[in-house]
Amino acid sequence: MKKQSLFLVLAIGAFALLVVSCFQKNGTLQKKSGTGPVSYNFDIRPILSDKCFACHGPDAKKREAGLRLDVAESAYAKLKDGKGFAIFPGKPEQSEVYKRITSVDPSYQMPTPESHLGLLNESEIGLVRDWIKQGAKYEKHWAFAAPVLPAVPEVSDEAWPKNEIDHFVLQKMEGAGLAPNEEAGKSHLLKRAALDLTGLPPTLEMQQKFAADKSDKAYEKIVDELLAQKTFGEKMAVYWLDVARYADSYGYQDDEYRTQWPWRDWVINAFNKNMPYDRFLSWQIAGDMLPNANKEQILATAFFRNHKYTEEGGVIPEEYRIEYNIDKTKTFSTGILGLTVECAQCHDHKYDPISQEDYYRLFAFFNNSKELGFEGAIDNTRPAKIPVMTISDAEAKTLLSFINRPDTSRLMVSVLGDLDTLRPTHILNRGVYDAPGRVVTAVALPAVMKFDTTKMPQNRLGLAKWTTSKSNPLTARVFVNQIWQEFFGRGIVKSTGDFGMQGDLPTNPALLDWLAVDFMNHGWDIKRLVKQIVTSATYRQSAKISEEKLKADPDNIYLSHGPRYRLPAELVRDMVLSTSGLLNPKIGGPSVKPYQPKGLWEAATSGRGTLRTYQQDKGDALYRRGMYTFIKLTVPPPSMIIFDASNRDHCEVKRSKTNTPLQALVMLNDPTVLEASRVLAERTVVKSTDVDHNIRMLFQRIVCRQPTDKEVKLLTDYYNGEASMFSKDKKHAFKVLNVGEYPHEAKADEVRAAALMRVINALYNMEETITKS
Repeated sequence: MKKQSLFLVLAIGAFALLVVSCFQKNGTLQKKSGTGPVSYNFDIRPILSDKCFACHGPDAKKREAGLRLDVAESAYAKLKDGKGFAIFPGKPEQSEVYKRITSVDPSYQMPTPESHLGLLNESEIGLVRDWIKQGAKYEKHWAFAAPVLPAVPEVSDEAWPKNEIDHFVLQKMEGAGLAPNEEAGKSHLLKRAALDLTGLPPTLEMQQKFAADKSDKAYEKIVDELLAQKTFGEKMAVYWLDVARYADSYGYQDDEYRTQWPWRDWVINAFNKNMPYDRFLSWQIAGDMLPNANKEQILATAFFRNHKYTEEGGVIPEEYRIEYNIDKTKTFSTGILGLTVECAQCHDHKYDPISQEDYYRLFAFFNNSKELGFEGAIDNTRPAKIPVMTISDAEAKTLLSFINRPDTSRLMVSVLGDLDTLRPTHILNRGVYDAPGRVVTAVALPAVMKFDTTKMPQNRLGLAKWTTSKSNPLTARVFVNQIWQEFFGRGIVKSTGDFGMQGDLPTNPALLDWLAVDFMNHGWDIKRLVKQIVTSATYRQSAKISEEKLKADPDNIYLSHGPRYRLPAELVRDMVLSTSGLLNPKIGGPSVKPYQPKGLWEAATSGRGTLRTYQQDKGDALYRRGMYTFIKLTVPPPSMIIFDASNRDHCEVKRSKTNTPLQALVMLNDPTVLEASRVLAERTVVKSTDVDHNIRMLFQRIVCRQPTDKEVKLLTDYYNGEASMFSKDKKHAFKVLNVGEYPHEAKADEVRAAALMRVINALYNMEETITKS
């Protein structure tokens, strides 16, 4: 095992997985040679993809010796020089591939030293040898084969599972010699579920209600209550806004204001109404093409109009029109199909069976848009670019009543709309806008699923039907994986945006397929899927981790303990505002401009347009949820970017997770955090002067559990020390409390308030406070 563990560290930078017959590769399990049947998809393809496909894969322009190893026909055929076969099924010693990967002659061995791909290790060589011995059977890439509902596995511990999810998880766990954790305590479980389902911590009242409910259905009842709240739609929308690259400005140099926020209101409403995912997608892809399409269906298509848009003079309109459609194609392929299709913009994909022609046939679905590459100038800017949908005050009160319209002025949104005559789509040589080649017609990716032109129109409506077909192998898999990532921090497929051959293999393929098929079989019901996940025993586990589990499964691939990771950027702000009582609960509406360091916009402006300077909002607008913070693409909100929020300039399906000193500085110094601490402190001391009671109440309110006596003593000592200091220097107390624009509590004692403010700020700076544990 030592040799295999060393190889693993060197080859893929992961930790050794101490399992009797398997070890970890690319986030999944790879078989040890000589231990049974070898799978092409899960054992061999990853090796060939890493070591061979760059020169012997789908890209014809980079292919050496005319040899393709990604398809059986070429791999089995006689070599170009007529001397033998690359792969001779059943006979590794007569297979040129095996002979070259075992050779020590630099002039003969593969991969070649100059490729810098590295040689195969003994385990990989053994797997290739076993696979060839067993007949070298090729399989369609797992993600391109339609999922089939697998049988729910039997497990030895029938008492632990709460639903089918747990059977699949426990089977893998038991196979790895691991056991699940105990269920998390009620306070931790409630906090976890509330943050995951609403993006907000549970209120004191909810905590007390859940703690007092001793019934068997207590947790399920609280989950149903959380799913029914309108804040559920807001929480779900945050992730979809990343996919849709939603922002409040156009980007590029002039970066002017635009009004796409009514589409954001639609997304929130769609999640709250529990719109089936197939309809949710279909409307966004082709709502304008539906028979007798209404304005809500047309509004949904704003999904594809959230890309950047230039308003700079001197641009070449056709260049940017092509750029916008490239963006739409990437958003569709990455966010919905989970594929790196953009790799084929300039040449055939080097790893996936997607040719450049395939790319432009997909591109053709968006190429007939009425959208222009350049419209107007900075002195004649428009809040929306054609094609545009105008929303009247009457419509906002009837069909579009979910739009939180602040006034009665005319509201315009950029949406999709096609030309009456078909614009020809050319394959662009090297992807360059002014190098058109052969004309192609719109057809979706054949490697994924056949696009039947006799049943589907060759327009976006046909693309929507192809995408939401139950036979499409990717759509449901990609979505349930994205949702799984929302609750566990990583998807069953770790590479959320790449289900292709260079992506990570699923850690639990049977579970992924079961979730996808079950999701489709139950009407693409999103709330049902979410409830399945959060009511599973897998999700309910304590987040505690022993040294043994950390050593055996450092990335928690086997899910033998609950998830534990920092809240997303928007939720950090929401937690502070909510627990302080400052949160403005209004749903939807235009974006707002909260506190921000001075001079950022001014330092990064072209000097033109209405967004030259940052005009901070006042009153209740300062206390909206993080998802409503105004996003200027050239200068994203600094405190949110520090906490790894998407900058929204392209489709993003997975945020990075970092831990930097700047995050601590934000929590210590951000005006919103300090103001929230001040307001909560003033309100508290007006109601009660009992320090012990106040600290216990505030701790539970902010951290969402009861403090230990040791924690209370530490905080009480801190309070007393600060109060002593402020009583000797009341000017310092006034200075500390002089933060934020929210009115002060006139009856609050300044010394008590300033000391308690420091305690509250310390609570906000606890790692546990901003961690889902």
